[in-house]
Amino acid sequence: MSTQSTRAAARLMVAPSVILLFIWMIVPLAMTIYFSFRLYRLLSPERTGWVGFNNYMWFLNSPDFWTAIVNTLLLVGGVLIITVVLGVLIAILIDQPIWGQGPLRILVISPFFIMPPVAASIWENLFMHPQNGLLAAVSRGLGTEPILYLESYPMASVIFIVSWEWLPFATLILLTALQSMSSEQMEAAEMDGASAFSRFRYLVLPHLSRAITVVILIQTIFLLGIFGEIFTTTQGGPGSASTTLPYMIYKQALIAKDIGRAAAGGIIAVILANIVAVFLMRAIGKHLDA
Repeated sequence: MSTQSTRAAARLMVAPSVILLFIWMIVPLAMTIYFSFRLYRLLSPERTGWVGFNNYMWFLNSPDFWTAIVNTLLLVGGVLIITVVLGVLIAILIDQPIWGQGPLRILVISPFFIMPPVAASIWENLFMHPQNGLLAAVSRGLGTEPILYLESYPMASVIFIVSWEWLPFATLILLTALQSMSSEQMEAAEMDGASAFSRFRYLVLPHLSRAITVVILIQTIFLLGIFGEIFTTTQGGPGSASTTLPYMIYKQALIAKDIGRAAAGGIIAVILANIVAVFLMRAIGKHLDA
């Protein structure tokens, strides 16, 4: 009886925060759904009305939409590959007993604490600038013409910048998992004559598999909404070469001033993000239960 009353009291105390959180989430979502079915343009506020699925059809039939979907998938996939592969290697490296290990770990994870627009601006102006950038100086030193990275390779440049920001996160998670590994297994394998590659393949990688799945899940959720880096560097260009789905929604909302179409794009983005999240959760859940 006391247990039931305790549970009831706990639910009663938690209820206000749950209700407030629900309202906090459901009101913006409901307003977005409402405006996605209406003609609502800030430049012509007198023109309004119910348009049904026209905003959704415009978004789905736009050639920029499919380009944005491909760019979004390229961004997510490229960043995941770079951060997971380099994260594993760097985690193994800084886990070694070397001099200055503490400061080295701080330096490795420090890029994660830099705001995305600031990080993108640093890379754009200090490294990738065609005249004053470090990479341009290296190219001239080698006797070649500086490369216009953001113009010639916009999507690859954005992927590289975002990877630099998220690599510390992956490294930190993988390093934590690596430090929980039993040293006795490694010592036993070494005594049995197993090579460094064999120890890495059959001991380290299986041990890191769960941490890798966590990194993939968390990073995918955040990478689907990347915006600041693109806004700071390429503005979705040249043309739509580096336009992702969040940036396309931004252009409709704040450049074209078409709130109805932007709201429809937002709902489409939410649906796609939930599909990806469900797929990842099921895949990772099966892996973790194995």
